[in-house]
Amino acid sequence: MLEAQISTAAFADTKKHYNILDGLRGVAAITVVWFHIFEAFATSHVDQRINHGYLAVDFFFILSGFVVGYAYDDRWGKMGIKEFLKRRVIRLHPMVVMGAVIGAIMFYFQGCSVWDVSVVSITALFIATFVNTLLIPATPRTEIRGLGEMYPLNGPSWSLFFEYIGNILYALFIRKLSTRNLSLLVFVAGCGLATFAILGPYGDICAGFSLNGTDFTGGFLRLMFSFSAGLLLIRLFKPIHIKGAFWICSLAIVALLSVPRIGGEEHLWMNGVYDTACFAVFFPILVYLGASGKTTDNFTRQICNFLGNISYPLYMVHYPFIYLYYAWVKNGNLTFRESLPGAVAVVIGSIVLAYVCLRWYDMPVRKYLTDRFLKKKISAKN
Repeated sequence: MLEAQISTAAFADTKKHYNILDGLRGVAAITVVWFHIFEAFATSHVDQRINHGYLAVDFFFILSGFVVGYAYDDRWGKMGIKEFLKRRVIRLHPMVVMGAVIGAIMFYFQGCSVWDVSVVSITALFIATFVNTLLIPATPRTEIRGLGEMYPLNGPSWSLFFEYIGNILYALFIRKLSTRNLSLLVFVAGCGLATFAILGPYGDICAGFSLNGTDFTGGFLRLMFSFSAGLLLIRLFKPIHIKGAFWICSLAIVALLSVPRIGGEEHLWMNGVYDTACFAVFFPILVYLGASGKTTDNFTRQICNFLGNISYPLYMVHYPFIYLYYAWVKNGNLTFRESLPGAVAVVIGSIVLAYVCLRWYDMPVRKYLTDRFLKKKISAKN
């Protein structure tokens, strides 16, 4: 009961959720945490275990497009651009702030040979925190970790930066496109992203976290294809009957994100083909199947509710602990087996913290902001 209340507490007039899609988002978020855990033992994308965890971002983007289209496509005329953007900021930004604050609090405990936190002044940390809370990408002068990240206190914030771009583009023009023109946009963006994956410098689409030209281009293409594909999918969606959709799709997501690197360093294009198959074929199918399925037993329903509720907070709070874990592994020259208790603690602790943040920070803040900036307008219309 508590989970259902949390799911619907943000807005009084929110449509019901696709319960299974919420659960799948949580499964992908937990897989992302494990993907980041293994960064401490990788020398490159090629030898990292849970190798394709970065593709979860593309799954999140297509889910986002699907859900935004479902929630808002039929509201235009009753709702303007300003109200839409308020709603999206209220939904997304409290956890952006929380992630940045947690990153700042933990920053000086993350020192290791890869980044020297001792040379960073309190003033520089304060500036970095301020710009991260506003979701302003770090410039070379404000990038305090030295890895070239847009958000050095909480790396995953880069995908929220692109999420905001997607929402703005949706409000300004994408929503106005005919289904035919939206299909054309999806096709063109897909061709661009496939080209980046297969012929690009990385042999994958693990890009977007940096402001350098190649990385930014990759991140933008990831957003444009997957977010637009989600919008197109909800327009064309006609549910089919499928049993056990949550469990089938969950296993598929974990499997797709865990596949080892394909082709090695000698044949980068082969891995690019795999990434293309995932974002262009498998993920749209999984979203379609997840949206078609229904939770028919209480246990699955509760699992989906819980995973859906903690998915976004988990994504936004776990990475400062990954920095800490990474530093611990490097400073102690630990193997994965030696650090396994710490890895499990990071995963479980991040899930617990995500729930705490959701229950006692995110939901109350969103409710306050909704009452303050949206409820009067809703009441006036009623």
